[in-house]
Amino acid sequence: MDNRKHVIIAGGGITGLAAAFFLQEEAQKSGRQITFTVVEGSSRLGGKIETFEKDGFVIERGPDSYLARKSIMTELIEKVGLKDDIVPNNTGQAYILHGEKLHPIPEGAVMGIPTKLRPFITTGLFSWPGKLRAGIDLVMPKRKNADEDISVGHFFKRRLGHEAVERLIEPLLSGIYAGDIDKISLQSTFPQFAETEEKSRSLILGMKQSQPKSSGKPKKAAQFRTLKHGLSSFVEALANSIPKNQVWLEKKVVNVEKGENEKLHALLDDGTVITGDNVILTTPYAITKTLLPETVFPEGFHETIPTSVATVAMAFPEESITFKHEGTGFVIARSEDYTMTACTWTNRKWPHTVPDGKVLIRCYVGRADDQEIVFEDDEEILRRVLIDLERSMGITAKPEFYLVSRLVQSMPQYDVGHKEKVAELRDNLQHNMPGVHVAGAPYDGVGLPDCIASAKMTVNKILENH
Repeated sequence: MDNRKHVIIAGGGITGLAAAFFLQEEAQKSGRQITFTVVEGSSRLGGKIETFEKDGFVIERGPDSYLARKSIMTELIEKVGLKDDIVPNNTGQAYILHGEKLHPIPEGAVMGIPTKLRPFITTGLFSWPGKLRAGIDLVMPKRKNADEDISVGHFFKRRLGHEAVERLIEPLLSGIYAGDIDKISLQSTFPQFAETEEKSRSLILGMKQSQPKSSGKPKKAAQFRTLKHGLSSFVEALANSIPKNQVWLEKKVVNVEKGENEKLHALLDDGTVITGDNVILTTPYAITKTLLPETVFPEGFHETIPTSVATVAMAFPEESITFKHEGTGFVIARSEDYTMTACTWTNRKWPHTVPDGKVLIRCYVGRADDQEIVFEDDEEILRRVLIDLERSMGITAKPEFYLVSRLVQSMPQYDVGHKEKVAELRDNLQHNMPGVHVAGAPYDGVGLPDCIASAKMTVNKILENH
């Protein structure tokens, strides 16, 4: 019996590279004969991860960090030898821009949910009717059909009211998915809140009970991590950990079909055919749909097109910027007439990325209902962002240099019922295209650790059948 196994990995982003690493790790650990080929359509690895360095600045063009509590990414970083390069974020006050004013996010708010009474009562972010409406959560019964998936917007508006959602919760949560919270699935994005309601009935009381007890004012813990030399250094270390001849750049998988003896064939755009036992598709869903028979894809899955977003990183001399607020940045309520959706004071949040005497500000544009700005030219995006910075922060200086980065259709939207559609797709593949697996951001979470966990889960499934 031939125990050799070859796995074809379509896509050289973080999911594909992590899958390759885990396959190689298992082969080395167990002595199994497992090989792989990573096929990447572009000239570089890393997908959305791309670090730009200039004159002592380290600027991320895509994601700039990851959630520390999702430890699988830290573990992988350590395995590729970058443990000493891990950097926590500087903590500080964050703000909400509403009514032409920066309001501190109330102390004790957990993803926008109040857990402390005084800061919520005294904030100017909400009207008194808005505060009273949020307080109804304390006596409101839990949903009867708790297992039924609903939208994030529907869930929070029912519990806390429209004002609390529009001015605090929506700007915080939609920033993660760049989506419409009235369409985004609760079960697939923030299931912990549904669990809190089911367990504690009141969202406020449940979140309060989940917070650690402490005497005095607790020191804010750093929630995020990045790398000293940028996240591209992680991509580079991952790539260096696997054989270069098993990574093919500037080649695209254009079709996957079943062959004889349970083999699979991947046809590339240059006519090459790779034969393997398994295929892991980490490509965007729109591309994945072109590679397999139409019948395996659930009807209506990913009907909402992924959102396009852009960032503008601007470098200023320190003396030209006066910060009127302590902290690390702000998000903007959707009701405000602003082009940008959020602003990070990068030199404060990630001081290691900025040389002495300089300021780096990173602004975000593009949201589910306003993506046209992403496709304007660089100068127009900069012009509109500078107008917003003058209104919000009083900045009139022009940047010494700036960098616009676009992530077109980069944010998969998890519509209500997403989990069931993912399960249906994987079941269809198992029955109709055995050996083919899907992994990554379109299915199992959009964060970098989520993509790594998706790769690990997929590799484990493959090894179970080896």
